[in-house]
Amino acid sequence: MSSRRNHHDEITRQRMQRDYEEALDFDPKDPLFGLDRKSLAGPQLERRTVLRLLAAAGSLTAFHLMPGSIREARAAAGGTLTCGWSGVGEIRTLDPAQIEQVLEFQISSNVLSGLTHINPQLIAEGDLAKDWQVSDDGTDYVFNLREGVTFHNGDPFTADDVIFTYERSKDPKKSIQSRVVANIAMIEKIDDHKLRIKLKHPSASFLVKTLERSSGRAMTIVSRGALEKLGAAQYGLTPVGTGPFKVTAHDLGQGLTLERFDKYYDPERPKLDKVIIKPIIDAEPLAAAIEAGDIQLIGGNPIAPELTDRFTANSDLNVSIVPGPGFQSVWLNPWREPFKVPDFNKPLDELMQEKGFMVRLAIAKALDRDLYIKQAQFGRGTPAYGSINPAMRYYYDPDIGKTSNQSFDLAAARKLLADAGFPGGKGFPRLKIACTPSAKREVTVIANILKKNLNIDLQLDIKDFPVLIDQFNRMDWDTLRIGSGGDFDPDDGLVDWMETSSKFNGRTRDKAKYPFGYFSDKDVDDLTEKERITPDPAARKGLVQKANKITSDKVASVFVFHPADILVYRKTVNFPDESRIPGLVDLDRTSITS
Repeated sequence: MSSRRNHHDEITRQRMQRDYEEALDFDPKDPLFGLDRKSLAGPQLERRTVLRLLAAAGSLTAFHLMPGSIREARAAAGGTLTCGWSGVGEIRTLDPAQIEQVLEFQISSNVLSGLTHINPQLIAEGDLAKDWQVSDDGTDYVFNLREGVTFHNGDPFTADDVIFTYERSKDPKKSIQSRVVANIAMIEKIDDHKLRIKLKHPSASFLVKTLERSSGRAMTIVSRGALEKLGAAQYGLTPVGTGPFKVTAHDLGQGLTLERFDKYYDPERPKLDKVIIKPIIDAEPLAAAIEAGDIQLIGGNPIAPELTDRFTANSDLNVSIVPGPGFQSVWLNPWREPFKVPDFNKPLDELMQEKGFMVRLAIAKALDRDLYIKQAQFGRGTPAYGSINPAMRYYYDPDIGKTSNQSFDLAAARKLLADAGFPGGKGFPRLKIACTPSAKREVTVIANILKKNLNIDLQLDIKDFPVLIDQFNRMDWDTLRIGSGGDFDPDDGLVDWMETSSKFNGRTRDKAKYPFGYFSDKDVDDLTEKERITPDPAARKGLVQKANKITSDKVASVFVFHPADILVYRKTVNFPDESRIPGLVDLDRTSITS
């Protein structure tokens, strides 16, 4: 038996090696990556094409090469699923133009549709787009739309809705996602179910980010009729889409109810009749609820790290752990003492002479990330030194921990703090570090490490997640512990977070008082604008890693760790592999058993 298994393993290894070599066999300057237009047309791509696109995007891993990595889900239909949304007291909006939290687009992905949607391998598949063709230069796409699709209010879906969504999303007064569609030159209606999208430059992430219904958000299709009838505020609470579920109730602070949309374009989905989503702020009530069966699945913010082993040991629960596409940071307000830096646009050696920067760097270098992950995350996670995460694979620099200015060096950290005027922490002000209730324990670990290593005190300031986001956007904080998820492409880490104009960079701050939010560097801005339109993966990788290194060296934030993505649900829930998309909680194929 052992020899047969070894023979089978060797055959599998040889096949994986052959597929890997073939996937990399293309000219990086070719906008179609060595593929022809027919193989790139939707709605489904062949295995060879998928592997080639993964290689071109820098996302190819051994998992994708394994035979049978995609399995078809089989499940019964009907019933009600009750979910707990972790670490939040209310779901503020489901309007894709305003969504800025992963916990929100986890829900909207079940209600609204896009032209495409990603699968567990992070490859775009047709959603409202039935299929598509692309020009030889990779800038002209023609989409054939599904016919007979209706919105939840009965309005028919046509190409006009795609154009309406685009016009709304590109207006920064109406959408915080406007920069996502900046590479679109024009959208032209050919007929009710056919349209052309012309890009300014070819883009490997166009299908997987710009047009994607969840993490992309900018081209998540909205209903013009419902917006006009409900108004933007109410639409954010009870959006009308074409997705598998419709929102039938939403009370702020109480949760919301989704019900099966009987006219969804796929008659086999959704399996469930109803989904109830309950916001639960604190870790222990969340744990008690799923252990008692009061809820059957946990979505929302990451669960408190101390719960993972407890849940894993529970025979009634399934705990699915996959690499998480995101980063987590401690942010230091550059407009407040003692780490004030009103201008990052200086050579690094000049910044190193400024007391505010010395303090920032001292804190970054004094944080022992390995110890933090051991104590706070129970060994789950990867030390972070930038916003580009390991799930981005090709673009991630595994050596950045050795080369970053933020690398752990306790002697250097203490000298920096002393040179800034706080020898041994003497005279250092007691500061607040804002965090959510579910992050209380792990932020306490951070505070304890900094107390021990620098003799500085951080006082926890516990805030409900929406309140924390408001403060973050206004720049109304000393230090703050927050991060990002659903980051599948370098643009998610750089465009969304690290540019002067990034949507999370002090978006609602007093701009007369604060010229920028938490970070601003012209070199990072320029490199990011170049990388987002560079089709050559190797050239793009160089730009991405250079920008990422600057944000690390200049302490845009104290990057802490890249988390694992953990999904917990009771064993009465059938959550198929086909739905296990990192960062998302798609429930259209989920079912429950008695």
